[in-house]
Amino acid sequence: MAISMSKIEQQIQTNPLSKEAAREQFLNKTKEFNLQHAFSFDEAWDFVEYKKKQKEFRETVSTFEEALKKHESSLGASTHKLNPTKHSFSDGQYIREIYNPAGLVLVTKIHSKNHPFFLMKGEMSILTEEGVQRIKAPYQGITKAGTKRIIFTHSECVFITVHRTDKLTIEEVEEEVIAESFDQLILSAPDTKHIKRLIKNLETSVCPS
Repeated sequence: MAISMSKIEQQIQTNPLSKEAAREQFLNKTKEFNLQHAFSFDEAWDFVEYKKKQKEFRETVSTFEEALKKHESSLGASTHKLNPTKHSFSDGQYIREIYNPAGLVLVTKIHSKNHPFFLMKGEMSILTEEGVQRIKAPYQGITKAGTKRIIFTHSECVFITVHRTDKLTIEEVEEEVIAESFDQLILSAPDTKHIKRLIKNLETSVCPS
């Protein structure tokens, strides 16, 4: 008897299988239909659990952002006035420097490309899909594509990001490096061929005696 996707989705929401029940089903169906797989059950389960948590985090952050905007609007607060920004361009790079006062909660845009960032002054806590991290200047790191942060500033902060671009206006740059929603993200898998080539070279090289 055929079953619709809507019924499957309803079952997942109302009565999801436990990990052990799903493992048993996986093994039974593999044996029954003589299936072959490109991944193990644990790999599939961990991936699905990660995607669920990622989806929940993104939806919750977006909801928090809307609530924060309404709160700021009710107070008559101006985010731009509280967080003055300097913009610079140099040989295919866009440099964005932003000042944040102490005790501020803010939500960042969705970053569509990897880029470096530098905390030049102050201390802040950053919440992302990977958890909470407290950083103190001087500090540098890499923002991964798909990142959207909630930030709390423990003190006055100066935060700089650098973006590779050939665009020459702020509007064009933001259109290139910022996604309006997570649905706009086009993320590619990491390219490991260069690392594999290095491993092969190491394995075939002869160490001097």
